[in-house]
Amino acid sequence: MSRPPRRLVLSLLGIGAAGGGVGTGAVAYTLRDRPRGTVATDTAAPVLPAEPIADQEPPPLDIADENALPGTRDWLPDNTVHRASDDRTGDIMGYAATTSAGHGEIVDFHVSAARARTYRIAIYRIGHYGGKGARLMTTTRPLPARRRAVPLPHPGTGTVACDWPVSWSLRIPDSWRSGLYQAVFTSDEGHRGSTPFVVREPQRPSALLCVIPFTTYQAYNMWPKDRRNGKNLYGGYLPNGRAGGFEQRARTVSFDRPYASAGVPTWFNMDTAFVRWAEQRGYDITYASSVDLHDGTVDPAQYRAVFFPGHDEYWSKPMYDSATRAVGAGRNLAFLGANNVYFHIRLERSAKGRPNRLMACYKTREDPAPGAAGPTVRWREIRTDGSLAEQRLLGIQFNGIVKTPAPLVVQSAGHWLWHGTGVKNGERLADLIGVEADAYNGNAPQPPGARRTLLAASRYTDSRPNSAPRVQNTALTEHAGGGMVFMAGTFHWPLTLVDDDRHTNSKVRLTPPTRAKIRRATGNLVSRMTSGSPYPGGV
Repeated sequence: MSRPPRRLVLSLLGIGAAGGGVGTGAVAYTLRDRPRGTVATDTAAPVLPAEPIADQEPPPLDIADENALPGTRDWLPDNTVHRASDDRTGDIMGYAATTSAGHGEIVDFHVSAARARTYRIAIYRIGHYGGKGARLMTTTRPLPARRRAVPLPHPGTGTVACDWPVSWSLRIPDSWRSGLYQAVFTSDEGHRGSTPFVVREPQRPSALLCVIPFTTYQAYNMWPKDRRNGKNLYGGYLPNGRAGGFEQRARTVSFDRPYASAGVPTWFNMDTAFVRWAEQRGYDITYASSVDLHDGTVDPAQYRAVFFPGHDEYWSKPMYDSATRAVGAGRNLAFLGANNVYFHIRLERSAKGRPNRLMACYKTREDPAPGAAGPTVRWREIRTDGSLAEQRLLGIQFNGIVKTPAPLVVQSAGHWLWHGTGVKNGERLADLIGVEADAYNGNAPQPPGARRTLLAASRYTDSRPNSAPRVQNTALTEHAGGGMVFMAGTFHWPLTLVDDDRHTNSKVRLTPPTRAKIRRATGNLVSRMTSGSPYPGGV
């Protein structure tokens, strides 16, 4: 079954992204004389040295002390002072050469600015910080601005991949705590773009690992959103500049390009909401990207619990295998969004040979190089018997797109997840079911020997025409090996965790009672999964 058009519309319009909207200015660049290969090349600019690092640096602060430092609200590109960059005018935009880096490693940034003379790069760490949402870590001196070539899509795969020179390099200081970071590019004319990355500490044991879904970010990335060249795994543009459909999609997307809409990925708000809440509570937490899960940089079996706070739809076989091994070893997984582990992907080398910079997902069996892992289709379609459906690991699976927000209807109110929330069976938590939903499917594979508890059963209307009413489930599955898998089954769960809707860029207005109950339940979940306490804590 192909994906419904609404997913493409969400992507093209940027709905759900925590970034600025698309403006109406004319296209500033032209296609004349542009290279027509897979990547765009440009005249190399001088590469600036990495930030100097002291020989002896203090170790990172613990989470509570880190978040006691002064914060700032100036970490998103669209604010009252600066204007968000527009892909069609190319005001300022950039990308990082990696999704994550450890202490002492270097992150290269590649930046293009259309009209500016200079720009600065500011690095923010996202957290609580007194409710402001981030801390400024470092800022560059003014850097010389250059416009870089915008590549044409590859004629076969639709890939849009840049080959811009390095604009600035950052060596990660040993004193920086593992976390979700945002690089913000600000031009001297007042425009802003940005790109996220993770600082990881895989050598430091922590109870909780938070995985940021960069593979799914890239699947939705429509850069350049210029009504001509932009493509993602859902669609692209028609020759008349209007949104195309499934046939216009890319089959392979590149990490070597900016994110559309001022550089903030689609559904980034789900991840930042959890990060800010978790750091407010002082949890012993470290971070990784989904690419780290793929290449083995982090091992989920080394943590008591692994949380996937946002929309984590696109998984490779190594990602799936490592999560399966972790659950079999008695470790716990929590997915706070919905429609997770849905599409099978393959990470490949870039044209220059850099590993894991291309992501293939053909979504049909036209995939020319499926390999032993099978074609890049939905996990439930890899085998003809459907035996790799996501429910086999997760306990429930994707079942629909929510037309309008619906209440979550509580079930199993005596379960420890609901401890201290005061909820009763049948209680309705307003507007908590939104965007996409999961549910138990009696015809899909079951985790062998597992015990499943359905914690909500909520009716909603699917967005597809003439669809019968559907039921969403929130579930906890206890696997035979001792590991647990929690599935919220809705996009709105993590959005309850912070009050500051301005800085989650969410148009969802969840009520204070709903927020309080879900925060308590999420606190119970973290406590149980990280400590095993029969009396989990909460807010």
